[in-house]
Amino acid sequence: MSLGWIIFLLCTILWHFGLSVMFKKAGITSWKAWIPFYNTWCMSEKMELKKYWFFLQFIPVAGQFITIWFTIKFVEHFGRFGFLHHAATVLFPFIYFPYLGLSPNEKYAGIAVVKNYKKGSAREWVDAAFFAIVAASIIRTFIFEAYTIPTPSMEKTLLVNDFLFVSKFSYGPRIPNTPLAMPFVHHTMPVTGSKSYVEWISLPYKRWFPEPVKRNDVVVFNFPVNDTLINDEMNFGSRVTYYDAVRQLGRDKVWQDYGDIIITRPVDKRENFIKRCVAIAGDELSIINGRVYIDGKPQPLFSESEKYYKLETPENAFLDEEQLAEMGIHIHAGEDIGDIRDVGVPGVLMVNVTNAEKARLKLPKGYRLSEFYMEPDPQIFPYYSIDSCFKYTGKKWSADQFGPLVIPQKGMTISLTSDNLIRYARCIRVYENNILEMKDGQILINGKPETTYTFKLNYYWMMGDNRHNSLDSRYWGFVPEDHVVGEASMIWFSWDKGPRWKRFFNIIR
Repeated sequence: MSLGWIIFLLCTILWHFGLSVMFKKAGITSWKAWIPFYNTWCMSEKMELKKYWFFLQFIPVAGQFITIWFTIKFVEHFGRFGFLHHAATVLFPFIYFPYLGLSPNEKYAGIAVVKNYKKGSAREWVDAAFFAIVAASIIRTFIFEAYTIPTPSMEKTLLVNDFLFVSKFSYGPRIPNTPLAMPFVHHTMPVTGSKSYVEWISLPYKRWFPEPVKRNDVVVFNFPVNDTLINDEMNFGSRVTYYDAVRQLGRDKVWQDYGDIIITRPVDKRENFIKRCVAIAGDELSIINGRVYIDGKPQPLFSESEKYYKLETPENAFLDEEQLAEMGIHIHAGEDIGDIRDVGVPGVLMVNVTNAEKARLKLPKGYRLSEFYMEPDPQIFPYYSIDSCFKYTGKKWSADQFGPLVIPQKGMTISLTSDNLIRYARCIRVYENNILEMKDGQILINGKPETTYTFKLNYYWMMGDNRHNSLDSRYWGFVPEDHVVGEASMIWFSWDKGPRWKRFFNIIR
């Protein structure tokens, strides 16, 4: 266990211990303080608050304010109304709560002392809101953050409209590059559409108690190639990146047509993506017939990972969702790409099937399921051109036939060959902030001739579990360690035309 997690667990235990001895003074059974949400229910009953305040805690983001407000109000029932007491409640509860609970000089005063305190209601709300915002911002930045699944790229491990807790402590809390920013807004202000942050104060990459990402972790990270983007979410944004557009149309054409909406973003304000880390720094990655190999060894097949297969059907067969389900194929049609496609060939459908579904498949007579592999694609990283390199090097890479490719590791040295430059130039130039250029047949890094390069950061390779419906590292490359946000740890809520109760509080694996 890392030092960061030890500190976090110690603070959490002290917080609950302090609350338990405060409960005892207030006449509440002390063990109730150790149960999340039940403790705030007990507080609300003791303080005779309206019950709707308790349920407001379950509103995403805003609920954090309500929970913190509960603790501030509870401290006030101990007769502590001052600024410093509220600051201690918000910033140092793991010290202040044990003090209130154990000190013989601190008593539970009850509702009467709150009613007799002559602080205006407006002042009380301003104080509570201020401290709640401070505390929630600290929690969101350094401990955990709520995240919603927006796309089907991780199905069926994660579904669209799953609400997750993302642990910032798993890999160490990251210091924001842009510390002056509007709380609870990622990069764009609502209504106005302006930036939610300022860049004239910018901090270098720093992570407290750093821990490396582990292979097969489900990771939230800042989208690396969103450093520059065409700010048009309908047609570009993260779906068709600026670099995709440049490769397809040419740089001059892109700037001519979209120059007025091309913007840049610092690392911590790039879009949040969620994928599975299939290869870590130092690994040699290959994908053979859709299966991931690390250093030549096949990697585990997750039961919920899915990919497209060809389903051949008898002539004039008609299939609906119910009939597919009887075979063991459970589709979940999305707005843009569903789990079943008509490819225009009589008797052939494309179905998106998980490994678990494939193992349980019950196909009627005349039906056949066969493998399907993606064709070679010039838009696959590192963008070997079909007209040139494919022809001469034989590197016909696709989403299902890829590599081998070594994932850069901090301290690893590579020779600056033409092929390595194709693969690693962006790491050297953009992620590690070097000036890389060719001059008179020599490779110059920061103006000096070089034949080798040593990496300064660790990198990771991220892929979606929905292998044929995922915009991932196969299309845009490596994720540097400074882009890692945290580990997806638990689904706390899920919605699809109603609550998906079976997914509540599921641990993400």
